[in-house]
Amino acid sequence: MPARADFLLIDVSNSFTKLAFSSRKKIGATERIATHSLGTEALRKIIRERRVEDIVVCSVVPKKDALIRRAAGKIRVTFVSAKSALGVGVDYPQPRTIGADRLANAAAVAEIYGCPAVVVDFGTAVTFDIVSADRSYIGGVIAPGLEAMTSYLYKKTALLPKLTLAEPRSAVGKSTRAAMMSGAIFGYRGLVKEIIAKIRVEVFVRQKARIIATGGYARLIAEKMPEIDAVHPHLTLEGLRIIGNLEFVRRGGR
Repeated sequence: MPARADFLLIDVSNSFTKLAFSSRKKIGATERIATHSLGTEALRKIIRERRVEDIVVCSVVPKKDALIRRAAGKIRVTFVSAKSALGVGVDYPQPRTIGADRLANAAAVAEIYGCPAVVVDFGTAVTFDIVSADRSYIGGVIAPGLEAMTSYLYKKTALLPKLTLAEPRSAVGKSTRAAMMSGAIFGYRGLVKEIIAKIRVEVFVRQKARIIATGGYARLIAEKMPEIDAVHPHLTLEGLRIIGNLEFVRRGGR
């Protein structure tokens, strides 16, 4: 008989879907699959690996939601939204328009690192999500993701190569590839640095906010940025675990 898990956590983003089985206190090993490959049968196979109590999902790809419900069968599925038990308030004009992954990040950063805080999530887009000192999600910033920017150059120019991103050896490139790498990494750090500075001026003039990075390129970009206090690769999944626990309590522990 398969081992038991309290939750299956599913983070559906535009490029990749991240999954992990989880107890109420700790997430297990994570798995990543291309979102375009996420199908009902593949997901059923994953679900059968454990006796799962609840499935907790944040999805920014609506066409995948129905197949998750089909694959779940009789297992309860919670799709995160502004109406979910988040552990943080939502001070935002149109709460239903907030990406579920951004709400999961807000829930996680408040619980794990405290408030006020900013989450910088390096995904298909890079998002900055702000949680105020009184534990409210108050908005953020969305900019093109690092890979999206470099892929655009590759696709839209005749001579520029496709990059495998890594730390440049120097700012001045001695080849086309090196010059592109410098522009990508140092330029992207400049983008992140400037946005963080603007957020601090507008929101945190008299407060010290924790700046936490997550997402696929978080370690590459954030490691050499003193503005970033910590890198948490699986912050979004942690947020889903936290929300799953809060929803469990809201249902009366059933």
